[in-house]
Amino acid sequence: MIDKKVISNLIYLLDDSDEEVVEQIESKILSFGFEAIPFLEEASLTEQEVLRLQRMQNIIRELKKTEILRDLTFWKQHESDDLLKGMLILERIEYPHTDFQSIHNQLDKIRLDAWLEFNYDLTSFEQIKIMNYIFFKVHRFKGNAEEYHDIKNSCISQVLENRTGNPVSLGIIYSLIAQRLNIPVYGVNLPQHFVLGYKNIDGLEILKSFNDESSLSHDDNNEVMFYINPFTEGLILNGDSIKSFLKQLKVEAKPEYFNICSNVDILKRVMRNMLFSYEKVKQHEKSEIIQNLLRSI
Repeated sequence: MIDKKVISNLIYLLDDSDEEVVEQIESKILSFGFEAIPFLEEASLTEQEVLRLQRMQNIIRELKKTEILRDLTFWKQHESDDLLKGMLILERIEYPHTDFQSIHNQLDKIRLDAWLEFNYDLTSFEQIKIMNYIFFKVHRFKGNAEEYHDIKNSCISQVLENRTGNPVSLGIIYSLIAQRLNIPVYGVNLPQHFVLGYKNIDGLEILKSFNDESSLSHDDNNEVMFYINPFTEGLILNGDSIKSFLKQLKVEAKPEYFNICSNVDILKRVMRNMLFSYEKVKQHEKSEIIQNLLRSI
């Protein structure tokens, strides 16, 4: 437990003219860890001394960077089955005050709208047809081609607010809603374009067509029955479509490009997108945070 008087005294000394003294004070405050953040934030609200305020803000940033690294490392080790939680940890880099409960409420609202259209006799394609209708027509999600590399496309709160995103963020939200409906839709880490896969849970053959049954192949050795492109309003793809795409890229058709990937892999992909976005606008401090996170996981 931090003594408020002790940290208040340390904060007061942050405007010392001796750099060595300031370094020692900063080191002491940093040693308190994340518990020091509320005290620093409260003090910064009324601080009028510019130098002291700047130094407080620097300490807050350092503590938050360490906090995000700690939380993401813990997530990878113990909570990686919760993709949304991992995404919300990354969200704090750009939007530290996001209302996480609001995110859950918005996802539940979309889930409820889809659930009201469901019944117990739907085939896999009928499930996805309803999902596509609710997600892309009713709630009007779409790919953000105009501002493809904007950082907001990698942040769940902004994609939910603006209804636009990149293939990864749209795919994440789509899959989170599907999984809340017990629909086995997961990420597929395809090079240069993230897609979703409908997982073959019980090995049953496809019973009904969606776009064109003849265009859909079912490989018993493949855990994915078919693919969904979240950037093109849920267009259904088969294995041959994926092979053709890889051939265009001149990329070897490795098995992992056809099967679902882990949540850790998805978060790595999100972080690489964020890194590109930050480097594009020369936000070097945030680029450094992402680089450290990528190294850590």
